[in-house]
Formats: sequence, structure tokens, C-alpha cells
Amino acid sequence: MSMQYKAIVIGSSAGGLNALRTLLTMLDADFKIPIIIVQHTSPSSDNYITTYLNDLCKLKVKEADEKEKIMSGYIYFAPPNFHLLVEEKFFLSLSIEERVNFARPSIDVLFETAAFTYKEKLIGIVLTGANHDGAMGLRKIKEFGGLTIVQDPKTAEVNSMPLSAIKATKVDHILSLEDIGELLISINRNFL
Repeated sequence: MSMQYKAIVIGSSAGGLNALRTLLTMLDADFKIPIIIVQHTSPSSDNYITTYLNDLCKLKVKEADEKEKIMSGYIYFAPPNFHLLVEEKFFLSLSIEERVNFARPSIDVLFETAAFTYKEKLIGIVLTGANHDGAMGLRKIKEFGGLTIVQDPKTAEVNSMPLSAIKATKVDHILSLEDIGELLISINRNFL
């Protein structure tokens, strides 16, 4: 696996906080690949998730800012009620356009813009969730040659999102959270 991945996008919804905590706390401070996350939250929620995870993780966890450059060693979250997009030249941007799959932020919006920008250098991960957001986006990542990973539906707190993603595309890996973490760690090792 000499492939140099440049970014990881993760989508999660119901049950996501526990899943993200399990996965992200496995990663060490030397984890180089930036991680960009859409976790469905209520439009009025505060930045509890980022504060909470920043205290637990060895990497820096923050809410994405408009026109922020994507940097190694960071985990970026879509702010509540904003779509998070990856723009060319690897900047993040925020949008208040219509909801997609009843959600803003939408996982598909992040995944599709990231797939377009990073092409085969992208890893897409769909975790626990109660709808089908992320399925089309993961298919787009696969079409562009990126690596696609889905949480094993049997291990997901809510399995609709993983099942939808598996139905939408031929995913590369269906794994438990711990195994996803191990895979990312081994990919990162080749990155150093």
C-alpha cells in the first residue's frame, strides 16, 4: 500500500459520538493524514463535540472555518447547520445551501466535493447512522479511485447508514471501529 492518501473523510449520524470517540482516540499525535468529519447534529447545537473530542484525542480537533487550509495533524468538524465542502487547492468552505438528505451538514456534500478534489488520494468512511446520507458520496469516492470503508453494520449503534453505503457501492472494507482504526494506523505508518 504505497499509495499516499492525502485526506480522510468520515460521515456519522445517530450513535456517531461514541463511534468517533472510539476511532479517533486510537490515533497518535504522529498521525499525518488530515481528517474531515460530518456528524449530524441539531442546527442549534454548540461545539460540544469538538471540545469533548479535543480533550480526548492526541490530534487537534476543531470546527472548520471558512476558507481554512486543510492541514496535517488536524481533525475538522462541520459546524452545526453548515455544509462542509472541500475546494480545489485543499481549502475548506462552508455553505448554507439547501439540506441534502434532510441534513445540513450533509455527508454526501462533503464526500462528493472531497472526491472531486482528492480523487484516488482520499479515504472515505461511513459510520453508524439512521438514514442513507453518505451512500452516494461514498460511491463517488469509489468512482474516483479512493479507498472506501464502512463500519460493520453488526457493530453499528444504528445500522441504516452503513447498510445503505454497502448497497450503493462495492466498498473496499467492512470493519469494526477498532479494525478501521488499525487500518488507518497502518496506512499512516506508510505515510511517514
